[in-house]
Amino acid sequence: MTANPAAGAPAGRPGAVVTGMGLLTPVGRKPAEVFEALTAGRSGIRALPEGHAAHGWLEAAGLAQAVEGREVLPPTETRCVDRFVLLALAAADDALADAGLVVGRDVDPRRVAVVLATGGGGLQTFEQQSHRRLDRGRTGVSPYLLPGMLSNMAAARIAIKHGIRGYSSAVVTACAAGAQAVAEGLRLIRAGDADVVVCGGSESSLHPTIAAAFTNARALAHGWEDPERSSRPFDTGRNGFVLGEGSGVLVLERTAHADARGAAGYADLIGWGASTDAHHPTMPRPDGEGAADSMRAALANADLAPADIGYVNAHGTGTKLGDLAESAALLAVFGTHQPAVSSTKGSTGHLLGAAGAVEAAVTALAVARGVLPPTANLESPDPACALDHVRGAARTVRPGAALTNAFAFGGHNISLIFGPASTRAVK
Repeated sequence: MTANPAAGAPAGRPGAVVTGMGLLTPVGRKPAEVFEALTAGRSGIRALPEGHAAHGWLEAAGLAQAVEGREVLPPTETRCVDRFVLLALAAADDALADAGLVVGRDVDPRRVAVVLATGGGGLQTFEQQSHRRLDRGRTGVSPYLLPGMLSNMAAARIAIKHGIRGYSSAVVTACAAGAQAVAEGLRLIRAGDADVVVCGGSESSLHPTIAAAFTNARALAHGWEDPERSSRPFDTGRNGFVLGEGSGVLVLERTAHADARGAAGYADLIGWGASTDAHHPTMPRPDGEGAADSMRAALANADLAPADIGYVNAHGTGTKLGDLAESAALLAVFGTHQPAVSSTKGSTGHLLGAAGAVEAAVTALAVARGVLPPTANLESPDPACALDHVRGAARTVRPGAALTNAFAFGGHNISLIFGPASTRAVK
């Protein structure tokens, strides 16, 4: 399959192509498996099994598959390593394998960067160790607590395991973090600071304290007899989001570097935008202007017009205010040219700091395969969210360029734009 000759980076800017993906989500692990589930509209949201720490605390959740420490780390290094780190390592291993890239063999380790985001980091490990302190005093706290739960430890562990010696960072902008890490990857490649960036997000927050906090804030979907129907972005019956967990990691590569080693690309990352609402710690601006600013910035960064966007993978959490604000933003940015819109959170739930990275991968796959996944459970679209919703079934259409949004508590907004891969070989 040959590349689209119209694809590529904006004039004068190095291209960044997605050559690898690693996904651990409530609907599957491998990119093909995840995308097939999403395009079929299948849900990965379930009642948590008995024995899970959050059983009885959450009505429904998006649970990623189990990852044992020994799968990704030597047994001597798994003490107190939080699940968010294990998920990140597994996704990074899969992404590098998918890219066919070995650091030190295919690329100078000093020319590889890692940017791995999380919303909360190792909160579960911190909570467990806090209980041990209360029960047993100072001696009950593991000396491995800090290297097991700090928010930068997913990035650090990936770098250590794969010998990555370039730029390394952790992004913690709540639910925008995963997308912001991917944006940082594009910035590093465009600046000439890296040839390859391993970037994405990981989250594991399915435990009682976080569940209680979101429940008491009245943020979670509730009252649904069938958990699979509880996540309902843009639907009139939506009444909150469903908490999920998982990890998404992309390998971004300078296009010339990918071509030199004969690597195939899924899609190019051609633009990013960011803004801040400066409005409220948890609620979005009702007029959606912060989100609109982010999308406009991404379009400008990609040298595109609104009419060039054929698909938007929306942030679309299923909250009353959030979906209204994002719809207002989309209408303001795109006007009479409304691209097709869907939210894959209807199938996965909200993966918090990992959401933006997983949805970036889904958006790249939609561009690569010419298929737009529907919003699961969107049965009666809210008239106030008057968008061109993909619902009921997937659409087979080449979107050209596609945009994905990630918004967060604190008013952080990130938008990413993907276009057809400009590498000679295309996945």
